[in-house]
Amino acid sequence: MLVLRFLLILGGIAVAVSFAVYLLTRDKRYLRFSWQLFKFSGMLLLVVGAVIAMGRIILF
Repeated sequence: MLVLRFLLILGGIAVAVSFAVYLLTRDKRYLRFSWQLFKFSGMLLLVVGAVIAMGRIILF
C-alpha cells in the first residue's frame, strides 16, 4: 500500500508540473505528455493494485 501511495503522489506531481508547463508555454506537446502520464500512472496503479490483491488472496 505504501508503494501505491508513493506512485500516486509522484504521478500526481508529474502531471501537475507538465500541465503547469503547458499553461506557461501553450505548447500542445506538454498537454499530450500530461495526458500520457495520467494514463500510464493509472494503468500502473491498477496493475500494482491487482498484483497486491492477488497476493493477498493467494496467501489468505
